[in-house]
Amino acid sequence: MEFLFWSLVAIIATGVVWKGSGLLESASERLSAWYNLPEIVQGAIVVAVGSSFPELSTVVISTLVHGEFELGVAAIVGSALFNIMVIPAVCGLVSQKQLRANRDLVYKEAQFYMIAVAVLTLTFAFAAIYNPVNNGGPAILGEMTRWLVLMPLALYALYVFVQYQDTMDHTGTVDTRGIRPGKEWLKMALSLLIIVAGVEGLVRAAINFGDILGTPSFLWGITVVAAGTSIPDAFVSVRAARNDRGVASIANVLGSNTFDLLVCIPVGVLVAGTAVVNFSVAAPMMAVLTFATVALFLMMRTHMMLTRVESVVLLGLYVFFVVWICLETFAVVDWVPTLPPPDSG
Repeated sequence: MEFLFWSLVAIIATGVVWKGSGLLESASERLSAWYNLPEIVQGAIVVAVGSSFPELSTVVISTLVHGEFELGVAAIVGSALFNIMVIPAVCGLVSQKQLRANRDLVYKEAQFYMIAVAVLTLTFAFAAIYNPVNNGGPAILGEMTRWLVLMPLALYALYVFVQYQDTMDHTGTVDTRGIRPGKEWLKMALSLLIIVAGVEGLVRAAINFGDILGTPSFLWGITVVAAGTSIPDAFVSVRAARNDRGVASIANVLGSNTFDLLVCIPVGVLVAGTAVVNFSVAAPMMAVLTFATVALFLMMRTHMMLTRVESVVLLGLYVFFVVWICLETFAVVDWVPTLPPPDSG
């Protein structure tokens, strides 16, 4: 009964996140039109940051309220994998035409996102090298400090600057006479409060799933919480794809992941002061994320489009990842020896 109760909580919390994200998406799009932002900047910055607020809330709440930084990191990495494999695949399948990209998307957004993955991996490595934590076991642990996470935050500042340059020569063609910016900012603030409430429900459900089934919170963070917090990105991108706006749909995914990796995880450390990261687990997860990113990049680069066959391949890769994580957690396979095992007690 307890498991069913927390399953219901997770479903309701996901619905709350979806509702808040719908308000956030609407306000973000109207504010983007009001401030005369080009489509790719709207997708990669404004809508992406807005739809990533659930992930940011997850890290802050899990770290500050529940003392579960690892759950927050797992949710971010799981969300990034969901975004990079599932959302483009679904967009490619529901789009009435082939999901098209362009050179800005492939050579700027995708490649900058690859750099983001590399920089966060380096940040984890520096924590393990310069601030090692001795736990008496085989796991390689490192303490992330506020000074250390300034590196990914500085890279995101550079990303925002590059995007700002794209707005300089843009001329808007959208009628903004019906937009009231003050009202849209209030709607955005309300949506953020709704999202925080939903994320708190997801985090509590993940922690209780772990306690009930004797499994680490890592498993539920990288699957249930990650998928739940990715709902906003999914709806934003799918809607854009159905309206034949393939560039905006993929730009939202890449921009959202860039924000998740370079801002959400560092903010958790800034809030907590310090946080211990298990590099023995983080490194394989980042390797999987790198592989998925390269796969999407190559698929988009071929003829500047994502075909339906390639979309099915991406979905297959994500299913394989989830099955692998479950098998690792229950010690059926041991490719990542230091992954937290099930609670034997």
